[in-house]
Amino acid sequence: MRLEKVFAIKFASLYPMYLKKAECKGRTQAELDRVIAWLTGYSAEGLRAQIGSEHDLECFFAQAPAFNPNAVLIKGVVCGVRVEEVEHPLMRKIRQLDKLVDELAKGKALEKIMRQ
Repeated sequence: MRLEKVFAIKFASLYPMYLKKAECKGRTQAELDRVIAWLTGYSAEGLRAQIGSEHDLECFFAQAPAFNPNAVLIKGVVCGVRVEEVEHPLMRKIRQLDKLVDELAKGKALEKIMRQ
C-alpha cells in the first residue's frame, strides 16, 4: 500500500479495529485509550473528539498534543517491518501505535507498554 493511502485512513475507522483486537484478548477500552493517550498526549475528551471526527491519520498525529519522547523506545516488528527502522516520521508514528496495540493484545503489562 502506498504511503498516501495509509496516511488517508480515517482514525475513526481504525480505532474500532484496535478496540476489537484488544477486547478479543481480554483487554479493555480504557486500557487501549490509556496507551493511545500515553503515545499522543490526547486527553480522554480529545481522543473521543478524534474518534468522532473524519480526521485521517496524518491529521490525527499532527494534532496530537504531545507525542511522547519515550516513543523512541518502541522497538520490534509490526507487519514484517522493524518499527525503529521506518524512515518516514509519520509512518513510524503509525507503526509505533500499531506495536503498542499489539503489545496490549498480547497481554503485556501497561507499565511495560508505556516504557516505564
